[in-house]
Amino acid sequence: MEDSEIVGLYWQRDERAIIETERKYGSYCLSIARRVLGNEEDARECVNDTYLGAWNAIPPHRPAVLSTFLGKIARRISLKKRREKNADKRGGGVLAESLDELEDCVPSGQRIDEEIEAKELTGILNAFLGSLPADERRVFLRRYWYFDSVREIAARYGFGESRVKMMLKRARDRLRRRLEEEDYGL
Repeated sequence: MEDSEIVGLYWQRDERAIIETERKYGSYCLSIARRVLGNEEDARECVNDTYLGAWNAIPPHRPAVLSTFLGKIARRISLKKRREKNADKRGGGVLAESLDELEDCVPSGQRIDEEIEAKELTGILNAFLGSLPADERRVFLRRYWYFDSVREIAARYGFGESRVKMMLKRARDRLRRRLEEEDYGL
């Protein structure tokens, strides 16, 4: 079924929307949740919550790209569940490792709770991503959005692991400089 038809089912409040979403995007959402959580049971729970989130958001939202819309919901729910489960400790694994790598780029000691600051930071990050060459942008997003390991990224794009690590380091360095230029310094 086409995405526009699935979105139409949501707008009609037809429960088949959930079935069609699961059929078409269930494994995609599950892979996102698994990467973040590292636990099959929790990941499946987050995917179910993703369907509920889509049900509640459509309408009034009419997503242009359903896969991206669902991926954002799955990622947000999974990260929230991970934070709740690890409130007192920081877990290991690829997620923690990739977040540790970015730690030096984001302002320390600040919580960006206000919507204005969040929008400003989003704009800076989008501009930064748009300035990266296509290969570097794909590698950066695979690492810090999808939480792929360096090995997985290297295999996906046919690069050596050392090349991926260097691309990520250079991108983080450029991001740090960009944030400092925009007064989001460390």
